[in-house]
Amino acid sequence: MFKSTPMTPRLLLLASLLSFAQTSHPPQARISNGLITATLYLPDPERGYYRGTRFDWSGVISSLKYKGHEYFGVWFDQYDPHRNDAITGPVEEFGGDEPGMGYDEAPPGGAFVRIGVGVVRKPEERSYRRFETYDIIDHGRWKVEPAADQVTFTHTLDETKGYAYVYRKVVRLAKGRPELAIEHSLLNTGRRTIDTVQYNHNFFVIDGQPAGPHFAVRFPFDLKPKREFRGPATVHGGQLIYQRELAKGESVFNEFDGFGASAKDYDIRVENVQSRAGVRITGDQPLVKLIFWSIRTTVCPEPYIRILVKPGEEMKWNLRYEFYQLE
Repeated sequence: MFKSTPMTPRLLLLASLLSFAQTSHPPQARISNGLITATLYLPDPERGYYRGTRFDWSGVISSLKYKGHEYFGVWFDQYDPHRNDAITGPVEEFGGDEPGMGYDEAPPGGAFVRIGVGVVRKPEERSYRRFETYDIIDHGRWKVEPAADQVTFTHTLDETKGYAYVYRKVVRLAKGRPELAIEHSLLNTGRRTIDTVQYNHNFFVIDGQPAGPHFAVRFPFDLKPKREFRGPATVHGGQLIYQRELAKGESVFNEFDGFGASAKDYDIRVENVQSRAGVRITGDQPLVKLIFWSIRTTVCPEPYIRILVKPGEEMKWNLRYEFYQLE
């Protein structure tokens, strides 16, 4: 079995994370199907591991193990529960660069809505600051239902500025298969249409290995970068290629075209050819945007889909993560 080498940020965080765990005990749930074992942090306004306003609070996976391989974990070197990206796993954000619903019309001190977070206060500012954490006025109501092989999250938000919803996410391990499903539904209970985007950041930390040439990231279409690649990565056809191992402080970032209008292009593989661990991600909605971001400690394909739900209607969408070991 491959033995991972601890990453420097993980060593730096050890003391602070142990202290946090001992004093705060963030609520969590462990699930297994006999093949995969995963640990999830649960939403909690007072004790939750993540209490920022950027990412959806549900479905935060701190660890997922299959055949001795670890797929997620801490990738950052500073922890604060209110920090915008102090989060792990296949976590999701609604809006991306767009502000939350009702932001543009809200005056300073007014309210706007972040799906999966709640109602937040708009400060006096020139424009929305995606990487800042805003004051939360109303957390909404979270219902969490853990089971042996799944956790169901339901977030209900009453009407604010015409927006209201019931958002449901089920993180489920398939029976008898090394597969994780993330099943979503969004019921619009407000008076205004919900029209936004949603993506999964996919903070992969596979076997603690630094991002470099032993990672393969593949797509079913030819990648067309929107900006010139400079530095330690490039593309060839449908594959992103690391030309060398990233040093601390280095990053890879680009946005890509090349995908079509059907869901068949939502098909991504991330493999660590050194430790022989792989994962295939598929979605049932077409891509509307594709970003890739990486630093030394994490490899992140970020596929975006459109969310459009009229009042009284409901939208459903699903992701599948198939884990495997390379021969």
